[in-house]
Amino acid sequence: MSQIEIKQIENEEQWKNFVDELAPHTFLQSWQWKLSQEVMGNKTFTIGIFKDGEIIGTAFVYKINAKRGSFLFCPHGPLIKENWQENFKILFDYLKTLAKKEKADFIRISPLEIATAEKNIFFKKLGFRDAPIHMHPELAWMLDVKASEKELLVNMKKRTRYSINKAQKDGVEIVSSQDLEGIKEFYKVYMETAKRQDFVPFSLKYVKKEFEIFCKENKILLFFAKYQQETVATAMVIYSNGSAFYHHGASTRNRSNITASEFLQWNAILEAKKRGMNLYNFWGVVPESAKNHPWAGLSLFKRGFGGFSEEYVHAKDFPITLKYWLNYFVETARRIKRKY
Repeated sequence: MSQIEIKQIENEEQWKNFVDELAPHTFLQSWQWKLSQEVMGNKTFTIGIFKDGEIIGTAFVYKINAKRGSFLFCPHGPLIKENWQENFKILFDYLKTLAKKEKADFIRISPLEIATAEKNIFFKKLGFRDAPIHMHPELAWMLDVKASEKELLVNMKKRTRYSINKAQKDGVEIVSSQDLEGIKEFYKVYMETAKRQDFVPFSLKYVKKEFEIFCKENKILLFFAKYQQETVATAMVIYSNGSAFYHHGASTRNRSNITASEFLQWNAILEAKKRGMNLYNFWGVVPESAKNHPWAGLSLFKRGFGGFSEEYVHAKDFPITLKYWLNYFVETARRIKRKY
């Protein structure tokens, strides 16, 4: 009879080999993301599920400390190769013990599992409840970049194709860089966008460190769209597990008649092809029916390039202490205030 064992994985290569084998549509279970969370001061756990000594699953988990309550969070995981439900139950028992040891108030997971009624019932039976907010994209928009350049252009919306051509005619220049000095230029536009769109930005220190971590493995690029030597749009793209991820994007209100963002994305897509990626992941979108959502315009922009969506299971919470409910009400209030 097979023996299942749960234990920490300390070897980066061992972790990487398993995650690369599964090639999930995420970088949030990568070793680089673990290092990024440690920069934020979060305690991390790289957990392995072993069957007769062989890895059949992994779960990157980190502890988030907040005044409203601390919790263990597994982003876009766990990644399980076989018997998903049975092995998840074994992992879940381990996580409950770990949460109590770490004095966490609850466990939160955002599984990279396709949303189905069966999955929701499964989590409910284990005692999970829907989290009041999402932590990472739960409806992702992706483009298969294995097609030819001509096919990719044909499959775009007419308006997107027109915008790419217009930017070229207007003399927009796209520059890609792994130069750490470029972070300052990126961050300036990023902060302008954060102020305009009313979201809480990451610190310059964190963005810089995250860039350094992924840069060491040649897994990240900065893109700048320049018009008359002025940066009008920028993006940070991560390359992981056969996919390119549109991780951060920003633009200025200056030169609003210049369609630089479409041209920038097209160049990022071509770079993904050049690197041998299978997918370009635009990250999160909202349903097409959500016309009044703050992200409706951005989602329309992403869909303009063609592609398909994947909907994942909504973030789930497992309460450990009564303090969970303080967190629940705080996050619910925030969701209502920001309208998503």
